[in-house]
Amino acid sequence: MTLQQMKYVIEIAERGSMNEAARYLFISQPSLSESIKELEKEIGVKIFSRSNRGIDLTIEGREFIGYARQILEQYSLLENHYNQKSENEKKFYVSTQHYTFAVEAFSKTIRNAGIDEYDFAIYETRTHEVIKDVKNGRSELGIIYLNDFNEKVLNADLKENNLLFTELFECSTYAYLSADHPLANKQKISFRELDGYPCLSFDQGDKNSFYYAEEVLSTYPYKKLIHVNDRSTALNMMTLLDAYTLCSGVICEQLNGEGYKAVPLESEEKMRIGYIKRSDSKLSDIAKKFIKELKKYG
Repeated sequence: MTLQQMKYVIEIAERGSMNEAARYLFISQPSLSESIKELEKEIGVKIFSRSNRGIDLTIEGREFIGYARQILEQYSLLENHYNQKSENEKKFYVSTQHYTFAVEAFSKTIRNAGIDEYDFAIYETRTHEVIKDVKNGRSELGIIYLNDFNEKVLNADLKENNLLFTELFECSTYAYLSADHPLANKQKISFRELDGYPCLSFDQGDKNSFYYAEEVLSTYPYKKLIHVNDRSTALNMMTLLDAYTLCSGVICEQLNGEGYKAVPLESEEKMRIGYIKRSDSKLSDIAKKFIKELKKYG
């Protein structure tokens, strides 16, 4: 049994197709199928059931994949821990909720880093994935927000995963919408005025609870709610449907363009934007520079 075989199993399960997994893994379908058959023979269980309708995990396969994920996550932690310091100085990975200011700060960090060779990454993803990425060492930092509503649940999650949250700045709540929206020119907007328009919310997958929502006031009984998982899609919905979302009001026109506006919401709700890191890790020089850029938005 090899780590590669475990990765193969996870990829097939996630894509639900041997052919799709083979294309993604850049190997031939027969080679992938043969590798899985060898693994099944070695461990003495059938991981996948095959039929004319496709491929599915067996009961034993679901158990196997649970163990395989744990092993691969631990291997990732081990690999990250023992990387050479010189390599770490060239690597910087960040996971974040969907914030344009984080993307802009990341870009400025790269531009001002003064490094000839580097391997950097920024992942815009779900709240739970941000936490998971930092926990498992995939990312050095994660960018999320806390407020009075979600902090008890998220702080418990962070503590359980040996993570620390450090506040960068506090901000009020804004409605983010198209510049052509009927309410775009108001000084302030109330929920009553927004009730006739669709509200956009970033989908949180299996952790789709109010506490993990990227938008504040997630428990409000919205009459029209659209779930999205991509920032570009959200911007399109704002233009096409007069939809809106709730945000920090920290907007980067250079990235989103001038066709959108952030209007203060009539609410006392505050967001505390901050970063999370492993409690047993030290910040790299690049991470410190990135944090310095982020603080400029406060």
